[in-house]
Amino acid sequence: MRQFFPVEDLARDDRFVQTNMAERMSDTRSAVDLQRTAKSRGASNRLTPDRHDASDAARSLMHGIMVGEIQALEGAGRTAHDFDAGDGSEGTIPFELKLDMARQAWDEARHVEISVKLSDWMGTEIGQFQENTVLFEAACSNDPVLRLAGVNRALEGLAIDVFTQMKEFGQLADDPFLEFCEDWMLADEVTHVKMGSDWLRRVTENDPDRRAKALDFQRVVDKLFSFGGARGESEESPIGLARRFRELAGFTDDEVDTIAGMDHDALEERKEVVRLARETADV
Repeated sequence: MRQFFPVEDLARDDRFVQTNMAERMSDTRSAVDLQRTAKSRGASNRLTPDRHDASDAARSLMHGIMVGEIQALEGAGRTAHDFDAGDGSEGTIPFELKLDMARQAWDEARHVEISVKLSDWMGTEIGQFQENTVLFEAACSNDPVLRLAGVNRALEGLAIDVFTQMKEFGQLADDPFLEFCEDWMLADEVTHVKMGSDWLRRVTENDPDRRAKALDFQRVVDKLFSFGGARGESEESPIGLARRFRELAGFTDDEVDTIAGMDHDALEERKEVVRLARETADV
């Protein structure tokens, strides 16, 4: 079977419309929408049933979860297959890590099935919203440690935040199906992030430079997925930072503080982009 599969060759049918992070970040419309929504609702922009756009926002987020689970399945499966069993050096991974990646792929396959059914329950068709392929791109590194940092710690960490938000939305909307399913998947995501945290530290135990490089890569991915402050601790951020679950998943207080700081900075940067866009439009 082929190894090191590029993102351009992902198998998708004609229902899916793909985009990448560069295209998404260059589009100021989402920033304008975020600011408009915050202005109309006061100080808070959190995803709650009383938001005027709650239905569309929840369905879009659910679709994003679904395609993210597909890519997480593909990424974990590729990591299990791409690297030979070894001590974790020179393009190898411990055999036990292979087993963990295979277990994660099994979890992600179940998450895809659950998310497809939830999307249908919420009235969303597959492909109704765009698929951002950056999750799988983070799983394409030739260094398995970078995959652990970028996917298991950064992107699965984001999944903890998103699932927590969707679980709370299900509670507030009195939707027991959404609440139960998100709670079930959240437990898996905490396990996946903890697994990535443990393996990253174990494989790089005697290689501080490699660990530092991996953590730098994680910060880059975290910054990309701050979505201009859409995920953070500010009430202006639709998705909250789930500190307690991140702690259970192996994040230190300093690491969570760093992510919160990046999210805050991204929100301020996005506000400036919106301000400049509006000034340009008025000219």
